[in-house]
Amino acid sequence: MNHLNQDIRVAIDENNPSVTRIENRCIMCGECARVCSKVESVNNNYKLSKAKEPICVNCGQCIKVCPANSLCVKEEYNFVKEQIANKDKIVIVSTSPSVRVALGDEFGLRRGSFVQGKMVALLKKLGFKYVLDTNFSADVTICEEASELISRIKSKANLPQFTSCCPAWVKFAETFYPELLPNISSCKSPIGMQGALVKTYFAKNNNLNPENIVHVVVTPCTAKKFEIRREEFNVSSKKNNVAGMRDTDYCITTTELAKWAKEQKIDFEELEEQEFDSLMGEASGAGIIFGNSGGVMEAALRTAYYYITGNEPTDIVLDFKPMRGVQGIKEAEVNVDGTVLKLACVSGLANARVIIDKIKAGEKYDFVEVMTCPGGCIGGGGQPKHLGDEVNTQRARQDALYQRDKQVTNKTSHTNKELIDLYNSFLNSPNSSLAKELLHTKYFDRSSDLG
Repeated sequence: MNHLNQDIRVAIDENNPSVTRIENRCIMCGECARVCSKVESVNNNYKLSKAKEPICVNCGQCIKVCPANSLCVKEEYNFVKEQIANKDKIVIVSTSPSVRVALGDEFGLRRGSFVQGKMVALLKKLGFKYVLDTNFSADVTICEEASELISRIKSKANLPQFTSCCPAWVKFAETFYPELLPNISSCKSPIGMQGALVKTYFAKNNNLNPENIVHVVVTPCTAKKFEIRREEFNVSSKKNNVAGMRDTDYCITTTELAKWAKEQKIDFEELEEQEFDSLMGEASGAGIIFGNSGGVMEAALRTAYYYITGNEPTDIVLDFKPMRGVQGIKEAEVNVDGTVLKLACVSGLANARVIIDKIKAGEKYDFVEVMTCPGGCIGGGGQPKHLGDEVNTQRARQDALYQRDKQVTNKTSHTNKELIDLYNSFLNSPNSSLAKELLHTKYFDRSSDLG
């Protein structure tokens, strides 16, 4: 690969699973180098000449700012089409919360349009056998993560607890701050949990042979393409005793899904809305807001409040304004039955460095949410881009998810009926031995990659 000076552009390795560069389109404007340095604090924090390979956290923010479309998502949807065409395969798709408030952009709808029903209908029309909601596993993540947080607070060990649902943040910490790895929640991301459950719990309850299942995720996040390929995300292989089985097989982005639909000449606006399939298709309002910066924090707080007090959360907790908005750093304190929790929420890894520096200087926090993409997952590298108007786009998408949260009756993860069935019939309880085996993970020191 032709790697130029890091001040000119970011270095992209040909084996990068998330981002690719079309060389003859590059105008060397420096925008990718700027966002990777100023917003994500990666490009200017290592020497390309010393590193084993270009350091990339796979967030795709360089794609979002490239005016020449030289930097692109590394596409997988054609592989998925081949799997759907194979009659021996059962192709199951799970969709992330932020896709449903961005997909409409690609079809001329108002930004932030909530198109969940049409999205499900589109996926059915494209040939997926089952369409599931990753928001379900977002609810599972909250129950696991809130339980873990309470345990840490009681033992006063490894605080603050950092969230783990953003794979770009996790890889950033593994590379630049390996000393923080004990502080990162051991919970897999919702997609990590979803894949493990699809090929165990879902397969068992639907009498499906896990060997025939192809699990696909549709996500706003290019870093998920890296995450699903992590060596340790293969617990279904161990549980089913099938060598080489992955929990999730393919990851396609919002923009890939739209491109696929257009190639098939599907009229998106004419699609009749459909519902998710059951067993792993129900989600609470807490799961829905996961796509927003601050949404994971607020969702976890709702369930932690219940676990600590035994009471459902108050209106203040259900509408926790200090963690809402697109600003890069948000901080708050909340009193939960006499326990005062110090919270911080950041988006953009340069802002993560600010909070980490404060912690190292002695500032005490209990819970820190980190999302790599500005505004949260709604601003992911696989989302439709709007050069020069990204902030207003983020606000529209955030507002749509919060509005949906207002509309649903169930606003807390622990009251999701399908989730309750999962624990009653399969996992037993949050942080049980089986839950730890399927839904939790470990991290690795990658600092040697810096050379």
